[in-house]
Amino acid sequence: MTDANLSNLTVLIVEDEPLIAMSLEDALLDQGVACLGPAGSVSAALEMIEAGGFDIALLDVNLRGERVDAVADRLASAGIPFIFTTGHGAEGLPDAHRARPVIGKPFRDLDITDALARHRPR
Repeated sequence: MTDANLSNLTVLIVEDEPLIAMSLEDALLDQGVACLGPAGSVSAALEMIEAGGFDIALLDVNLRGERVDAVADRLASAGIPFIFTTGHGAEGLPDAHRARPVIGKPFRDLDITDALARHRPR
């Protein structure tokens, strides 16, 4: 695992695959990260963004066949950093957010914690 201290970080997990969401949560909890979610749909993610209480989001690009463009737009307009997690490659990202950080699936726990350490709010 990374040497970065992530213990004061709260992460919103936006992921529709239960096993991936549970794996993410386990890896983050092991590092002392607080987790919200998972939000498994665009509407659930938008509600959680509205409620707030997190520092950064991990955002799957496709939730049950629904693109997450609206979720990415809302996070960006709120100034909340986010990292895409996807198995679809950069071509699957929303056009307006292609410069955002991306972690390809399948990923290792270290990939997630390192990305959070690099892109977390300061």
